[in-house]
Amino acid sequence: MNRYWSETVRGLSPYVPGEQPKIDNLVKLNTNENPYPPAPGVLEAIRGETTEALRRYPDPNADRLKAAIADHFGLAPNQVFVGNGSDEVLAHAFLGLLKQQGPVLFPDITYSFYPVYCRLYGIDFVNVPLDADFAVDIAGYAGRCGGVILPNPNAPTGRALPLASIETLLRLQPDVAVVIDEAYVDFGADSAVSLIDRYPNLLVTQTLSKSRSLAGLRVGYALGDAGLIEGLERVKNSFNSYPLDRLAIAGAVASFADDAYFRETCRRIVASRERLAQALAALGFEVLPSGANFVFARHPAHDAAGLQQALRARRIIVRHFTLPRIEQFLRITIGTNEECDTLVAALRDITGA
Repeated sequence: MNRYWSETVRGLSPYVPGEQPKIDNLVKLNTNENPYPPAPGVLEAIRGETTEALRRYPDPNADRLKAAIADHFGLAPNQVFVGNGSDEVLAHAFLGLLKQQGPVLFPDITYSFYPVYCRLYGIDFVNVPLDADFAVDIAGYAGRCGGVILPNPNAPTGRALPLASIETLLRLQPDVAVVIDEAYVDFGADSAVSLIDRYPNLLVTQTLSKSRSLAGLRVGYALGDAGLIEGLERVKNSFNSYPLDRLAIAGAVASFADDAYFRETCRRIVASRERLAQALAALGFEVLPSGANFVFARHPAHDAAGLQQALRARRIIVRHFTLPRIEQFLRITIGTNEECDTLVAALRDITGA
C-alpha cells in the first residue's frame, strides 16, 4: 500500500472489468460485446473526422449527438446528457443525484460498479435481495432512502422488469432520483423512456457499447427531466468539459442514423439467445429468463468454476462470479450462431450429456 495514497484510495476495492485476453482463435463470450460490426456508416463517419481538425478540441456539449439522440427518442436536447461510456454517466449520476442523506438502494446481485461508486463518493447504500428466482422485488424498494438505481434488464442475471413495475417504483419513491440503467434494454426489455415526461425524478441511462456494437468507442448517455440533466452537466463541467472526442461524436451520430441496421442486429442476437438457451437446457442447465445479450446458467451436477476452466482450455471464455448465491452460475455472452454452437459442443463434451 503506497504511503502517498489518500484515505479514499486506501479504502477502495476497484471494479474488476471482464478479461480481454490476447489469445488467438478465441471464442470470446465473457464481456457482452456485440458479435456483429457497427453500422457501415459509423466507420465512414469516423474516417471523415481523421483530418487536421483533430488539433482542435471537440464540441464540449456534443450538440450534434444530443440532437440525434433526442430525435430518436422524441425528447428535447436539454433532456439528453452524454458521456464517455455509460459508466462515466452513472458515476456522475451517483455524485450529482444519488449522494443524499439516505442510503441508495440497489439489488444484492447486480452490476458490481454500483458499490464501487458508493465507496468512492462516500455514499451509504443498502442491498435489496433478489427473490428466490433471482428477480427484482419492487416491494423491497419502499421506505426512506436517498435514491434508487436498478439495471433493467439486471446484470448479471439478465432478468427484466415490465414497465408497470418501474412505474410502481416511481410512485413508491417520488421524492428521490430513480435511475434505471438500461445497458441491455434493446435486447427485449421495455424501456422506461416513455415515462420520463410524467416522472421528473426518473433518469434513464443507456450505452452504445452493446446493441450498437461500439464498445470500443465509449459513448453513453442519460435521458430525463431537464433539471436532472442540468445536475449531471454541472458535475461533468466540474470534472471534464470534453468527455467525447470528435471520432466518438461522429461515429455515435452515424449509428443513430441507421435504425434498420440497429434493429436487425438486435433481432439476430435475440434469436441466437433463444436458440442457445434451448441448447443449454437440453444439456441439463438451468437458464434464467433473459432480456439481455447474455444468458445466466448453472448445471446441477457440474461446478461453475470447473466448467469455466474446462472451456478456457478449449479457447472459449465465459464469465464466472465468485459471489454469494451466484457462484454456481456462468454468464455467457451471445455470440454468432457459430460461436454458440462451438460453446454447446464443448459443454456437451465436458458434461458428457
